[in-house]
Amino acid sequence: MNTFEIIAEESDVDKRIDLFLAKNLESFSRSYIQDLIKKGKVTINNKIIKANYRLKEGECVVLDIPKPEPLEIVPENIPIDILYEDEDVILVNKPKGMVVHPAAGHYKGTLVNALLYHCKSNLSGINGVLRPGIVHRIDMDTTGVIIICKNDIAHQHIAKQLANHSITRKYVAIVNGNIKDDEGVVDAPIKRSKNDRKKMAVDKDGKRAVTHYKVLERLNGYTYIECVLETGRTHQIRVHMAYIHHPLLGDEVYAGKSGMKLQGQCLHAMVLGFIHPKTNEYMEFEAPIPEYFNEILNKFRKV
Repeated sequence: MNTFEIIAEESDVDKRIDLFLAKNLESFSRSYIQDLIKKGKVTINNKIIKANYRLKEGECVVLDIPKPEPLEIVPENIPIDILYEDEDVILVNKPKGMVVHPAAGHYKGTLVNALLYHCKSNLSGINGVLRPGIVHRIDMDTTGVIIICKNDIAHQHIAKQLANHSITRKYVAIVNGNIKDDEGVVDAPIKRSKNDRKKMAVDKDGKRAVTHYKVLERLNGYTYIECVLETGRTHQIRVHMAYIHHPLLGDEVYAGKSGMKLQGQCLHAMVLGFIHPKTNEYMEFEAPIPEYFNEILNKFRKV
């Protein structure tokens, strides 16, 4: 059993307990947290509470995460591009087309299948049977660096940094159109779309989401940009760039079909920096831009 304790601050007063926990523990989905509440795994002052409980300042919220069930996902000998590895964490340069963890329709060929083969049983169990070691994720067609935790202590440290928005996450992307300003900030809340449950959308009732962007190069009809995440919402960069009318090239979900033969959005998680859970030293890793990305850049560069 893993236990999290979080103290409610003045800004948390009158918030629903499930929303409070989902905000502070971003590696857990809200539905998973609600399920734990129903099972009596969340207490305040040793009392079991319901999902609609509203917080008071100074209350200590205790969340007990049950031990994971025996793994049923099959390890697969799939080559992975390892950027760094020690006994606590492993950083991988994920290729395009690879799903991070098993889900409906994707139970084989995922990064988790590959990690189970490479790391054996040395992966954190906090996120359950289907997501051992996974503390955050990137989309199937997004390439680049992702951190995986090998034990629960490391997982808790990295999850806390994600919740505090202290992890450095820099992406590069190719977007449609010419972005007028050389740099800017999109500060627009995101939640699941009311019209399409497979999509996210900017919504005033969503969680705060902040993306800083900077133009790296102007191309013929497109713009090459760097995006720095201040928060880490699902599809954040894709949603935010579409929101300012510069959707990612190849993003058929938020931009429609481009008429080009692309495998998903042109988005690459290039840099990830964090405080190591054991040494407390800041570490930063960079995943080189993939060949397909460079080919597209060269195709649209101004003569």
